[in-house]
Amino acid sequence: MSTRPTASAGASFPVRRPAGSGRSPRPGRRGIAPETILGPLLLVGLVVGGWHVMASTSDSTLLPGLGEIGDAIGRIVGDGAASTLWVTVVRVLLGFTLAFVAAIAAGLLMARSRWARAILEPAVLIGLTVPGLVWALLAVIWFGLAQTGPVLAVALSAAPPLVLNVYQGAKAVDPGLIEMAHVFRFDRRTRLTRLWLPALVPFLLSGARLGLSLSWKVIVLVEMFGASEGVGYELNTAFSDQDVAAVLAWTIVFGVVMVLIEYGILRTVERRVTRWRKAAIV
Repeated sequence: MSTRPTASAGASFPVRRPAGSGRSPRPGRRGIAPETILGPLLLVGLVVGGWHVMASTSDSTLLPGLGEIGDAIGRIVGDGAASTLWVTVVRVLLGFTLAFVAAIAAGLLMARSRWARAILEPAVLIGLTVPGLVWALLAVIWFGLAQTGPVLAVALSAAPPLVLNVYQGAKAVDPGLIEMAHVFRFDRRTRLTRLWLPALVPFLLSGARLGLSLSWKVIVLVEMFGASEGVGYELNTAFSDQDVAAVLAWTIVFGVVMVLIEYGILRTVERRVTRWRKAAIV
């Protein structure tokens, strides 16, 4: 009579793992991908090298060399560029915050109410097609060049793409989750913080990037129309003096600030608020 092997207590059997599988990666333990650093550096190198070639082979004063641009950046930093940048950044942040709060309310209302969607959707589409220059002109005409005008110009420019992203994100929420919240009688605050906002995070981040890019352009236009401070004012002064090096220097300094906000704030927020998604996938 043949006997079959039986498992005894404490006996261990080898477990066959799929080929190439090791220890399960833990979220947050991965290092920085090389292309994350090398990609931007390569782009900067190509732009700087291309500009150097054009400036070296041309005798035109419209193409200043890298040395002239560097000297202009040094003068800007020495003359207190931080205070000028701070004025512009504060205007952008105030206008963008106003647009962000209004967009969440309008987008959720459009997703939940057919009447609200019928009323607000044409306004959003019109807002997307109106150039930022128009909002800048209207804000200056209606509210002047005090703090109110630039802030409202930024808000009017950033709100339409934000509303559209919030609306699309709200429509993508699983109806089963909405029904569950209704069955368990969640209050509005709980629904907003536990259901809607977590589902809207990817859409809010993409809308924030688009809205901020529009905000930077509009605020510079508003400040160029006669403001007495800000990056737009400095660019307008450099343009009046036909100082191409100063125009490029202010553009570079302004670009560095935008890059710091993107990689230092938006990317950090994105990693933190989407960590649970990566952990669930792993």
